[in-house]
Amino acid sequence: MDNKTNFDATFEPALVKEIYQFGEVKHFKEGDLIMDYGKYIRMMPIIVKGTIKVFRMDESGNEILLYYLSSNESCSMAYSCCIEAKKSEVKAIAEEDVELIAIPHNKLDEWLCKYPGWKNYIMRSFNERFLELLKSIESIAFHKLDERLIAYLKEKKRLSGSSVIKASHYLIADELHTSRVVVSRLLKQLENDKKIILYRNEIKLMNEF
Repeated sequence: MDNKTNFDATFEPALVKEIYQFGEVKHFKEGDLIMDYGKYIRMMPIIVKGTIKVFRMDESGNEILLYYLSSNESCSMAYSCCIEAKKSEVKAIAEEDVELIAIPHNKLDEWLCKYPGWKNYIMRSFNERFLELLKSIESIAFHKLDERLIAYLKEKKRLSGSSVIKASHYLIADELHTSRVVVSRLLKQLENDKKIILYRNEIKLMNEF
């Protein structure tokens, strides 16, 4: 594992040692289910490599994308479920191949009292996820779908570091909570404006994007 430098910059040396001592390294392939609705969560993940997307489902069975998690980030929802010993209200899927460290639930409270760096990390994680949720609500409530699509593609580029976005029209529609037909129409307009090039299940973002 080569993420030790990032941990060193975030946590105390003694905590880094405990993370590697008690944490379990896990690997997931693209599309793998990491957390699911209604399941008890016994660990809190810290992402080492890759990206995870987190969803929430309403009473009608409709899903909405809440946020993404990438390197050195963690899921506040998982932390909350661990601490309160309750079932998960979210689903997490590997956006790409993922490596993470699973922190056992019995260490979460202990480290909170023992290490200021851990306390700061948890508080910062909650704050970042809260701000992302606010942005999602704002996007749904106030932004047009074309603006949301552009923001979605830019976020995909930021997370992957690539101008080629691997996603089908159906997947984009599902994550933006709209129809595939509408997404295809908006993407075609962006292609006509020479901002993207459409391939099968891939979108290349041009410099003009």
